[in-house]
Amino acid sequence: MHTLSIVSFILFFVVVIGLSVYKSRRAKGASEDSSDFFLGGRSLTWPLIGISIVAANISTEQMVGMAGSAAGGVGLAVSSWQLLGSVFIVIVSMTLLPRFLRAGIYTMPEFLEYRYNATARSIMAILTVIIYAVVMLPAVLYSGGVTLEAIVGIELWQGVILIGLVGMIYSTFGGLKAIAWADLVQGLALIAGGLLVFFFGLKAIGGWGAFSKENADQLHMFLPADNKDLPWTGLLSGMWIVMIYYCGLNQFIVQRNLAAKTLRDGQLGMIFAGALWLLVPFAIVMPGLMANQLYGDDLANTDAAFPTLIKKLIPPGISGLIYAAIAGAVTSTLASLLNSSSTIATMDIYRNMINRQASEKQLVALGRIFTVVVVAIASVIAPQLARPEFNGVFAFIQQFQGYIWPGVVAAFLGAFLLPKAPPLAGVLALVLGPLFYGLLQLTQKQHELFFLHQVLIAFVGVSLVMLVLTIVSPFPKLADCRSGKRLPLKPNLS
Repeated sequence: MHTLSIVSFILFFVVVIGLSVYKSRRAKGASEDSSDFFLGGRSLTWPLIGISIVAANISTEQMVGMAGSAAGGVGLAVSSWQLLGSVFIVIVSMTLLPRFLRAGIYTMPEFLEYRYNATARSIMAILTVIIYAVVMLPAVLYSGGVTLEAIVGIELWQGVILIGLVGMIYSTFGGLKAIAWADLVQGLALIAGGLLVFFFGLKAIGGWGAFSKENADQLHMFLPADNKDLPWTGLLSGMWIVMIYYCGLNQFIVQRNLAAKTLRDGQLGMIFAGALWLLVPFAIVMPGLMANQLYGDDLANTDAAFPTLIKKLIPPGISGLIYAAIAGAVTSTLASLLNSSSTIATMDIYRNMINRQASEKQLVALGRIFTVVVVAIASVIAPQLARPEFNGVFAFIQQFQGYIWPGVVAAFLGAFLLPKAPPLAGVLALVLGPLFYGLLQLTQKQHELFFLHQVLIAFVGVSLVMLVLTIVSPFPKLADCRSGKRLPLKPNLS
């Protein structure tokens, strides 16, 4: 890296860390409790929530994975994930979020205990922690390692360990409020950096006309039904299930909304995030196509498309800021995942299943210990994602999360749409979802169904079981889907 790039890189992080520490400090003499550490004291305003969601969501698994998928043949169609997310996050803000905030919950599994029973809460908690530890966190560490390998030249495993250590320290000592304030700077820098890469790439190619002519076959939002990567039928079948989970039930994203100062802040923050997601095709996907057009012969791995474009096109100084934004995106996403997984492990598994009398000090300490453990597990798995059978990091993330999507979405929708569904229905939904999807994955060679079709089939199967149970053994009283609690001193949430 050029000296000017190194200086700008360091200055960026000095500002980010300084701001997050300053803004997340506690009053003199005040002790930290679980609400402070896991939910930022329920004090986040809508700009923080919106940009923090974007910074948590858009990281190297997008810049590496999504841009790599675009360069590898999927083209502009891969941006369907973010564009549909822009629609569903607004829907969720108006439908599910008010119910969750009124319940005053820490985690999404906690809500299932109010609606079904403690068993449903425990099952979802365990499933979520497993998915985060063996899918989401390894993917973030791997994609960050690939980026460092392409830019700096260090070994993949070394990059994984370095990122894991930084993210662990960042999350362990800061808590959610520090993460949100750091995200404010890093999220804006990430979007600005992606757009700068887009314009520099466009200039190198010769303008929009030259780009669109060369990539005419890649600039389609819908791919044929027989496309193996993202057929248009997949958008109509299972993707809506994914979006309900990701925008409304995924602790990783929803934790910011649960920390909202008011309902209005939570809703506006989600709408703001949805608006910013509309920039993803320009800031991430099209640069992947540009990298393939300009340097396709040099790309041994399409996952290196985005970092290669930065390395070869962006001038010193500016490149340092973009490197810093990418590094910040990695630590931001990693810290968010770690905070969310430690929240669930602490509040839903330890306090709910092991020690209901745990003190606030114990809960915060255990949250930090769980963070270290999860980083260690993910760091062992991450380097394995370079193996070709995983078909790129973005495909790995989407396909393996299918084990949690059908059952969780069915359980939550059943909670609202089937007010007499018995507790057993919620429990079976969470158990059968992974089983049905896993069976379809195991028989993939026989039916060759796209994984989003498998998600829909598993969801329909689980929903039918819930419906039959509700008809045969209805709950004796209508469930109101709330705990009766309210956030303290927030009368405008009513």
